[in-house]
Amino acid sequence: MPEGVLKPLAGAVFALVYLAIASERIDKTKVALVGAALMLTLGVVSQHDAFGHHELAPEIVRDYVREVGDQGIDADRLVAAARDVRGVPGADWNTIFLLVGMMIVVAITRRTGVFQWLAIRCAKLAKGDPARILVLLSTITAAVSAGLDNVTTVLLIAPVTLVVAETLGVTPFPFLLCEILASNIGGTATLIGDPPNIIIGSKAGLSFMDFVGALAPIIGLVMVVFLVTVWLLFRRQLAVPAERRQEIMELDERRAITDHRLLRRSLAVIALILAGFGLHSQLGWEPATVALSGAAVLFLVCGVEAEEVLQDIEWPTVFFFLGLFIMVGGLVKVGIIGDIARVVVSQFGGSQTALVSTVLWGSAFASAVVDNIPYTMAMSEVVVDMAHSLPQAVPGLSPLHQPEVMALWWALALGACLGGNGSLIGASANVVVAGIAKRAGHPITFAQFLKYGLPLMVQSVLVSWAYLWLRYLRVP
Repeated sequence: MPEGVLKPLAGAVFALVYLAIASERIDKTKVALVGAALMLTLGVVSQHDAFGHHELAPEIVRDYVREVGDQGIDADRLVAAARDVRGVPGADWNTIFLLVGMMIVVAITRRTGVFQWLAIRCAKLAKGDPARILVLLSTITAAVSAGLDNVTTVLLIAPVTLVVAETLGVTPFPFLLCEILASNIGGTATLIGDPPNIIIGSKAGLSFMDFVGALAPIIGLVMVVFLVTVWLLFRRQLAVPAERRQEIMELDERRAITDHRLLRRSLAVIALILAGFGLHSQLGWEPATVALSGAAVLFLVCGVEAEEVLQDIEWPTVFFFLGLFIMVGGLVKVGIIGDIARVVVSQFGGSQTALVSTVLWGSAFASAVVDNIPYTMAMSEVVVDMAHSLPQAVPGLSPLHQPEVMALWWALALGACLGGNGSLIGASANVVVAGIAKRAGHPITFAQFLKYGLPLMVQSVLVSWAYLWLRYLRVP
């Protein structure tokens, strides 16, 4: 098919799939898989693009140079460039297998009754007040998401939430919604909390403490504003009679634990998994390797049939991600994602304030529509190009670390991470929780999420813009 046809074709397929998901007339997993199949069969992406890992290995380059001999080729520079070569991002197997591994761990651990125990403890700590429980669970979710990835956090918290809501006799929607939003907010605070930050940290050469120093203060403020807002929004919906609250306070959480032996083994494996997440870069393991290894160990020691556990996995969510990754990979291949990034930058009008504002807001709304990982990859390349074209205000400082450029990196991080709260498919955590809720009989619709998620996303980005202006853009 002619090259000029592929771009509008890919855009049309993605737009139709997005509209079908938003309409909720067809199951989103079916639609995503149909969209992925169209991208493949129409030639937008090849099967190798969709399912392969595209990296030109430095060892292959070295072997090639040795075979052809030195014909003016700078082997070291060629090898260095090879490390940065990536093809079309297709299925993100690290995310998919991280999901599967943690779903297995949660499915086995659920059998111990520990989630019921946690639910009762949270309810009693909040004196049986649902609004206080909502604030407590949201705060815990945000804090944990800063140290773990968002998906792992919501996989651990969502089952507790469902038990809390059932115990109180209220709808779980406000709790699950706030936990989704809190996980994306909390994950923005650190280098490892959200995938876009990992991409930015690698591309810009920024450390864990660089992210904490620049983003943790504003994320703390965003979280406070968020908690006050959701408390005002949902406190009346979550009112329960005093007798119901008293019943909660009289529950004995110790009776919830049904298998102490399995609980000890599950907690030991979870502790090892969390340690592996913290040390994965030093160990050279991807998060998916840690999660799958932990799931394998727990399978061996749990004494539960594998078939029983695998029936509890959110397979529709897994395949939805598979389809979505392939479709977004098609948008990257034909250049649509790159075009979005360039349009964002081209609109700044020559002003540093306008540029930072455009990157922040443009990234937020773009990330609400497409997955924020490929968008951040494309946009980070644009920021690098800009950094080398801007005047070097501080001699001796890397072009990527000039004050003007640092403001762009933080605007990109805040926009891409917080923008995931703008729609139900804006971030991985959103889709995972929606799958869990649907399986439990409490589906979260696209429109229902948009009603609350988009305004709260705009609120958090507005607070972030004020912070960037005060810290980086205001003229003394």
